[in-house]
Amino acid sequence: MQRVGFILKVKEDMIEDYKKHHREVWPEMLDALREAGWHNYSLFMREDGLLFGYCETPDFEKALATMAEKDVNARWQEFMAPYFENLGGKHADENMVPLEQVFYLE
Repeated sequence: MQRVGFILKVKEDMIEDYKKHHREVWPEMLDALREAGWHNYSLFMREDGLLFGYCETPDFEKALATMAEKDVNARWQEFMAPYFENLGGKHADENMVPLEQVFYLE
């Protein structure tokens, strides 16, 4: 199982709205994530909008590719795109670059 961490940046003036939408994630999006192999998926945010994401999955690249094929993911990514800084014309899921794991306590 891969443990994957990544960072993104939420626009400071949109933080509260971003949090609200994540308290109410569409049920079909949650189902799609589970079906694609996302486990223990968590998001943590600093008060300035720096977002740290974490998930466990057998294959992160496959999990991303599987989600990319789902209509609900395309709709969610389009809906959430305005909340992020520095996406370079891509969606947030296309900017999830795994961080190097430097320590793990078993």
